[in-house]
Amino acid sequence: MAFATILVFHFLLLAPVLIYSSHHVEDPESVVQQVQKSIIENQNRRKLGYYDACGTNNPIDDCWRCDPNWENNRKRLAECAIGFGRRAIGGKDGKYYMVIDSSDDPVNPKPGTLRHAVIQQEPLWIIFKHDMVIKLKMDLLMNSFKTIDGRGVNVHIAEGPCIRIQEKTNIIIHGIHIHHCVRGGSGYVSDSPNHRVRKERSDGDGITIYGAAHIWVDHCSLSNCFDGLIDVVHGSTAVTISNNYMTRHNKVMLFGHSDSYEGDKNMQATIAFNHFGEGLGGRMPRCRFGYFHVVNNDYTHWQQYAIGGSSSPTIFSQGNRFLAPDDDDHKEITKHFYSSKGEWENWNWRSEGDLMLNGAYFTPSGAGASSSTYAKASSMSARPPMLVASMTAGAGVLRCKKGYQCYY
Repeated sequence: MAFATILVFHFLLLAPVLIYSSHHVEDPESVVQQVQKSIIENQNRRKLGYYDACGTNNPIDDCWRCDPNWENNRKRLAECAIGFGRRAIGGKDGKYYMVIDSSDDPVNPKPGTLRHAVIQQEPLWIIFKHDMVIKLKMDLLMNSFKTIDGRGVNVHIAEGPCIRIQEKTNIIIHGIHIHHCVRGGSGYVSDSPNHRVRKERSDGDGITIYGAAHIWVDHCSLSNCFDGLIDVVHGSTAVTISNNYMTRHNKVMLFGHSDSYEGDKNMQATIAFNHFGEGLGGRMPRCRFGYFHVVNNDYTHWQQYAIGGSSSPTIFSQGNRFLAPDDDDHKEITKHFYSSKGEWENWNWRSEGDLMLNGAYFTPSGAGASSSTYAKASSMSARPPMLVASMTAGAGVLRCKKGYQCYY
């Protein structure tokens, strides 16, 4: 049976437990077909890279994907992070938790559901028994020391509110499709087994990281959310966003809550080995106040700009591949927001070793720290930009089968 047919088949099997609103979402089958089309388009691009998981020059993938026995060595992944989020261990020191039920009850989560797993107090490595589409009724409030590991199955979080990591630490999210996230209503939500909190209407982000630390989001596929795909705000730090495939969204990633929230001055984030694909507007990322290492990503589409910011962020763009759109008005990679030239000229933005194609250009600013200072701060080294295609060929959710290396 063709992969696309299998995906739709599994979706339809789960349909009885999912309720879709015709006011703001599409028919379930058409939604999955749309996501599958995006997956196929990325797979066609991936043919440009190497199919062998080893030797891709991607240090994260080469750390674990070479092992055909990955299923029995899942926690090896926790040793493979790079950049500022490299100390995120997730649920490495805990037991495995098997999700068997795609339903959701925000107030009284049922054992065997994803929500019941993520609110537990102890460290957990969360895996899934079978393919499933999870439509959440309220934001998924995660507790500390958790790993959500979608390898080996096809897991979609879609058509409802999505993931929120608020004032927690040591979380890994890996191998999940996150798309068509919507704003949730106000109400009570369990954030631990014996505690409920009242939440107001959510923003509709794919993943919100709020006042959190040691967070790693890796090999996820994100698209079509109400607000941002990933927002990192309110003093969050020690974050790595890596190997993700992002498509069909206007405002992709926001780092920093507002131009007045100086609590984000200590934010440190690494954005590495991601593929920014078709249908993206800007914010890849949009930064405020903190320090951002944007390294070895593949930018194949943007409609407005690629990297932007305000409030004097420090941005080090290193070893990326930027393919500008054919539109002559949007060749510039960078965008300085809400500032006169006299102000942003002092912001420390640097490009080193970036490959700029089709007229793309980066506008640097500031005195510019040395490259060794930048690299030391992010604790990772860039690879040559001509290797970006192979390093990012496996961006997004991988196909993992027992006894084989995970592949594109």
